[in-house]
Amino acid sequence: MSQPIRLSISGMSCAGCVGTVENALRAVDGVDEANVNFAEHTAMVKGSVAANQLINAVKQAGYDAAELAGEEAEQQKEEVEFAYYRGLIRKTIVAALVGVPLMIGMYGLFPMLHDPHGQSFWLVVGMITLGVMVYSGGHFYTGAWKSFRNHNANMDTLIGLGTGTAWVFSMLITLWPEIVPSEARHVYFEAAVLIIAFINLGGALEMRARGKTSQAIKRLIGLQPKTARVMRDGVEQDVPISEVGLGETLRVRPGERIPVDGVLIDGHSNVDESMLSGEPVPIEKRAGDEVSAGTINASGTFLFRSTRIGRDTVLAQIIEMVRTAQASKPEIGRLVDKVASVFVPSVLIIAVITFLIWINLGPEPRISYALVATMTVLIIACPCALGLATPISIMVGVGKAAEFGVLIRNGEALQLAGRLTTIVLDKTGTITAGHPEVISVIPAPGQDASTLLLLAASVEAGSEHPLAEAIVSKARQNQLTLIKAEKFEAITAHGVGAVLAGQAVWLGNQRLMSREGVDTANLTSEAERIALLGQTPMFVAQGNLLIGIIGVADPIKTDSAAAIEHLHRLGLKVVMITGDNRATAAAVAKQVGVDEVIAEVLPQDKANKIEALQARGDIVAMVGDGINDAPALARANVGFAIGTGTDVAIESADVTLMRGSLFGVVDAITISKATVRNIKQNLFGAFIYNTVGIPLAAGILYPVLGILLNPLIAGAAMAMSSVTVVSNANRLRLFKARR
Repeated sequence: MSQPIRLSISGMSCAGCVGTVENALRAVDGVDEANVNFAEHTAMVKGSVAANQLINAVKQAGYDAAELAGEEAEQQKEEVEFAYYRGLIRKTIVAALVGVPLMIGMYGLFPMLHDPHGQSFWLVVGMITLGVMVYSGGHFYTGAWKSFRNHNANMDTLIGLGTGTAWVFSMLITLWPEIVPSEARHVYFEAAVLIIAFINLGGALEMRARGKTSQAIKRLIGLQPKTARVMRDGVEQDVPISEVGLGETLRVRPGERIPVDGVLIDGHSNVDESMLSGEPVPIEKRAGDEVSAGTINASGTFLFRSTRIGRDTVLAQIIEMVRTAQASKPEIGRLVDKVASVFVPSVLIIAVITFLIWINLGPEPRISYALVATMTVLIIACPCALGLATPISIMVGVGKAAEFGVLIRNGEALQLAGRLTTIVLDKTGTITAGHPEVISVIPAPGQDASTLLLLAASVEAGSEHPLAEAIVSKARQNQLTLIKAEKFEAITAHGVGAVLAGQAVWLGNQRLMSREGVDTANLTSEAERIALLGQTPMFVAQGNLLIGIIGVADPIKTDSAAAIEHLHRLGLKVVMITGDNRATAAAVAKQVGVDEVIAEVLPQDKANKIEALQARGDIVAMVGDGINDAPALARANVGFAIGTGTDVAIESADVTLMRGSLFGVVDAITISKATVRNIKQNLFGAFIYNTVGIPLAAGILYPVLGILLNPLIAGAAMAMSSVTVVSNANRLRLFKARR
């Protein structure tokens, strides 16, 4: 599949537009997935399709689109949005300058229609308000017309009908007053322009607040330096970042941001990786260590060789992952879109019913009451708040998570993480540091420790397993000269074997010893003893003769126990899964406080264990390294991959934790709960607003209390409902990560 295409969509006025644009995009041949983000006015499209085909489809649906690619496009989008914001403010001021004096003048300052020159005065006022409506509200009427031509209805339709009806009725009354009873001869020019003023002001405030929701992306984009200092032909020169190639040598001085990903080749430094991993402590870097674009060289000058550039850098992958997640929709968001797609047509039906009831059953002047009630229903019922409720919270939640090194791949994972009941933790590299050390060297009777360690290290020299590295490292520390191994063999879930100086040597667990006919009885108690201490006992045999046991322990991360305690506080059951023997696993489990241990599990069986937990009704998360645990990560309801700070493209996981701490899981779950709670608050507010507002606007209280809602109040309430939703979502920006 090709790179996702990101489009800027203009002309969307409410949640009802989302479905129209998505359907238009999905109808294009080659599109696999299309999601429209109403909060950001963008679309993310995946599939084998050209951008111009998508743009044409959007235009045919009555909207406009442009491809967003590269930093310049982002900056251009910001400039366009800022210009639109300033335009809304100007339109608000113009409408208010006309509408406010008109409203004040209605209280006896302006002539009545039947007064001398009254008709002429109101004709002039009518033409002035028409000009204001065209200038300040022209975008509503244009949008309504486009929707009509494409057989749709949206917020523009409601506003256009409401304010347009008010102006047309007022002009008719001004030109031919006798067509209605004298008590109904009231003009609504001030209502038309003030409603437009209120809605424009609300739109401007919403846009300003909405801009804060994408600060995480802006901050990430801002991490990329514009230039890099490259060594070419022995000369240092500054070049644009786009001209840096693979394998080039670059210099970074203290305080500078690293321009691309690479490997340090000369010098050493401490690098601040907090914006990528959320880890505040600078990481020491020496020759051979990887460095990432966007991180800050805190001290020292060094040279490094570029290994990833452009879209392949860690920073670029993070930005793309965050964007994709922000554009995705959880189940609750798709449900809201379905509701919104039928909302505006339903409101139009309600408005017609309201008019018919008032014109047939209302008191005199019926036409005035019918007009006011219908106009108020149309104005108050805009579903903007409904459309913003989910995506605006997703944007802030995903962006905030990224600031703490928690990369959430999609909105579904964000929603599900808050509903988890069970967390399954892989032991090695997740609970433990993933860098084992040799703790015990126990020779069998008649054998010596040096021979035992030499044989074990010589066999393991051909393996890349972490346990092998620990044994080889220990042998080198003891200055042992390794024997060249032949016919190296790795036996899954058993151990390894090789031929040393013509003799077969085996290193592994009890199953391997049994398979090779090695008697381990005289060291069984020792194996059990060190296993109870949290060490992994590995038997070493030469032929069928037991040489001894090597005890290797993987140190537990300093914050694992505290993080697991926090998971317990969140009401979660914590399970540890490992291929280690039961005694070793139980020892580690006791130290960190997990609830259940599943030990001696083959890598390919981990997914089956996850499925078994799900079968008993648990909503399960799997936390692993994203490589050996890929099947289990994919099988879990939510997969958490422990990243290394550079390995972020782990396709099997829903969430990638850039720092190796389990507190990343705590942060992800806490952010999920906060985001889902925020979405529910927004939806509750939006539904309550419309559930209460529409009947009030229709005049349900008039027969009892004689109260009929003013269209101006309806316009102000509608505008502020969206601002309230966006402001509530922005509270998520106050989230603090656990340490």
